[in-house]
Amino acid sequence: MTQTEDLLRRLAPQVLGALVRRYGHFDTAEDAVQEALLTAVTRWPAEGVPDNPRGWLITVAARRLTDLLRAEQARQRREETVARRLPPEGWTAPPADQPPTGYDDTLVLLFLCGHPALSAASQIALTLRAVGGLTSVEIARAFLVPEATMTRRISRAKRTIRDSGVPFGLPPAAQRAERLGSVLHVLYLIFNEGYASTAGPALFRADLCAEAIRLTRLLHRLLPDDPEVTGLLALMLLTDARRSARTGPDGTLIPMAEQDRSRWDADQIAEGLGLVAEALPRGGIGPYRIQAAIAALHDEAPSAEQTDWPQIVALYHLLLTLTDNPMVALNHAAAVAMAHGPAAGLDLVDKLGTDSRLADDHRWYAVRAHLLEQAGERAAARAAYEVAADRAMSLPQQRYLRTRAARLDAVPPDEAR
Repeated sequence: MTQTEDLLRRLAPQVLGALVRRYGHFDTAEDAVQEALLTAVTRWPAEGVPDNPRGWLITVAARRLTDLLRAEQARQRREETVARRLPPEGWTAPPADQPPTGYDDTLVLLFLCGHPALSAASQIALTLRAVGGLTSVEIARAFLVPEATMTRRISRAKRTIRDSGVPFGLPPAAQRAERLGSVLHVLYLIFNEGYASTAGPALFRADLCAEAIRLTRLLHRLLPDDPEVTGLLALMLLTDARRSARTGPDGTLIPMAEQDRSRWDADQIAEGLGLVAEALPRGGIGPYRIQAAIAALHDEAPSAEQTDWPQIVALYHLLLTLTDNPMVALNHAAAVAMAHGPAAGLDLVDKLGTDSRLADDHRWYAVRAHLLEQAGERAAARAAYEVAADRAMSLPQQRYLRTRAARLDAVPPDEAR
């Protein structure tokens, strides 16, 4: 990703927030922002990035939004109302161009997309689109649903926000608590898409990881005493700390068991461990605190063999009481294999094979292939690796899985003697 693209990704939700705060019309504002981003992509490489890129984007998007509103409404009253608005150039001067209350418009967008009129799935999908900048394909992948289904869901969510008339701003404390669950889930999915991209040439997207962590830090500052917010921030930091060791010099995927742990980010690990210690004693259980505790056990272990796998199995078992997510069950099966042997893990993985949500997901085949390889079933493992590679949409994952399959074509050392 170029510096310009990275800048535009970071500014897009801020510009959208500024337009929605000023004009409303969430769905039309998003269209206007997308056109402003496209204009920037075509003009900035030749003309240079403006001194105030955010203000530039707001100005272009606001003008386009005005055009779109006039075309949609086609009524003199709407035109006069829009015409009386403060010119968008005025937004670029302090204090209107700066967050007035210690948070930015991106955080407001998170809660706006968590409006109770939306279903939980629609809240998450809309936020991933408007705040995270993910495509419909990426969001559908995260939800394990067809792309067409996700496109319809996002369109309906936009219409609902538009028709709700909800003002742009952070909701009162009581409403904030109601919407927090979907906001946390959104941030979690944005981070996951960044850390393990579902498609494309790169294994991870550092920009999405950084944005998810930034937004979660904002949320943590807003709600410092919420243990699940603290747990989610800890989970992100502890997971992202391993990122630089996940690929070789040529971009090849390196599984955790084979990573050089000296390359893990010690500062992020220390911060994450501190947050886990802060969140766990607060009583009750929550999915993000449990996952943060699992990540902490991984990061504290000197090696894969020295990891406290029985404790990780117990934590995954506890997590399964809170969610029916098949990926949690798949991770639990992999941990069981590490703690009790590949046969025990395979038994659980095979039972998950009937879950339709995993039917087209390469990860089930990849885990099964790995456990078959550990069990010495080379031919079955090779076939499973090939199927996993065929279903993977990320190029580094495809290469890794095909390499694992090719290694099994070689004659085992004990058979060569």
